[in-house]
Amino acid sequence: MITGEYKASIDEKGRIMVPARIRSAISGNVLVVTRGIDSCIWLFPPEEWQRISESLMSATSVFKSRTRLLQRRIIAPAQEVEIDKAGRLNIPPTLRESAGLGKEGIILGIEKYIEIWDEKTYSAYLSESEGEFREAAEELGDVLSL
Repeated sequence: MITGEYKASIDEKGRIMVPARIRSAISGNVLVVTRGIDSCIWLFPPEEWQRISESLMSATSVFKSRTRLLQRRIIAPAQEVEIDKAGRLNIPPTLRESAGLGKEGIILGIEKYIEIWDEKTYSAYLSESEGEFREAAEELGDVLSL
């Protein structure tokens, strides 16, 4: 299971250090990186990406504009990236630009995938979504009992 929230620097070549705890939770040294929703980048282990992309492609049609949009925004930019021996991965320039990644990033492990955010963008997202988060947490009380 991939979990955790980590700060990480992004160097001038677009490389970011993948925390050791996240590296140990994934098998192999290859991830699939693509454009995420909410101004972030998504990374998936190859087997998880295969499942997601096959599900998305089988549930969409090239004859519908909304599904073409999903295919173009999520499937098309996907690329395999390799974690190097130093534990870094190189984020492709187009994906760095689409997420507005600067020099400081936030890496989130979310069980089956990873998100990479620009630190300032993530901080703004947390502030802006606080009310919605509280509502969602309240609704969990109907589903979960702790």
